[in-house]
Amino acid sequence: METTLEELVQQAKDGKKEALESLVRRIQDRVYGLALRMLGYPADAEDAAQEILVKVVTRLDSFRHESEFTTWVYRVASNHLLTTRKRLAENLTTSFEDYESQLEAGFSAEWQESIPEAERSLIVHEVMLGCTHGMLLCLDRAHRITFVLSEVLDISSRQGAVILDISPAAYRKRLSRARERIHTFMLKNCGVVNPDNPCHCDRVAPLAVQAQEIDPKNLLYAGHRCRTKGGAVSLEHLEELDSLQRIAVLFRNHPDYAAPDTFLESLKELIDSGRVSFFEGLH
Repeated sequence: METTLEELVQQAKDGKKEALESLVRRIQDRVYGLALRMLGYPADAEDAAQEILVKVVTRLDSFRHESEFTTWVYRVASNHLLTTRKRLAENLTTSFEDYESQLEAGFSAEWQESIPEAERSLIVHEVMLGCTHGMLLCLDRAHRITFVLSEVLDISSRQGAVILDISPAAYRKRLSRARERIHTFMLKNCGVVNPDNPCHCDRVAPLAVQAQEIDPKNLLYAGHRCRTKGGAVSLEHLEELDSLQRIAVLFRNHPDYAAPDTFLESLKELIDSGRVSFFEGLH
């Protein structure tokens, strides 16, 4: 039987270095996935996730087992992500109005012959993922993290309220506002949610490549290392859903992004260097 996270926490508190490393390995993908959806770009998410993991490890003694360990980790991560400085993607996207104006560039481009047919579906998937990441950035941080916790990570309102240290009623109200803003934008602009809209991922993809907004050889999201890919949603399935359900399916269809392999090694270097104070007697 696999050791639980709570058992690993206690073993790490008792000074077992291997337990601490296993604990980091088990939570790093969740921390990185949250950071990526909050900050938009993998490089920025990597930096923030590293900072969060250091906070988790150095504050492990403050975990009192009053909630699930993952809830506590998300609370540490959320506090960091709500207060960290603005990163590149946040500075580039400021509002749904700005984002809408970017989508009005036109959809008349054709695929370049140099792009093989096999790569085109990946590029279309990149457009869809990039667009939904961009929409998240149009929400302010408080509404963004609430939406991500519930709609992407499938965390309950009760647990989300604990993570954000607000009342369940306040959490539900914030989630409702975030859903409404996303829904209003997508209903007006997204061809997947409303087929009458001109913006469809397969139409936007050739233009995105020509405008060098997407590098087919360096796909940030569709080419990202994942635990699970998420996969494409069939149009037949989406047609059976109402617009709110379609939006939820699209966001939950995101890949389960995997953290870089360097995370654990970097933390081990910090532990061994003595530059950061962890636990006395860690061995």
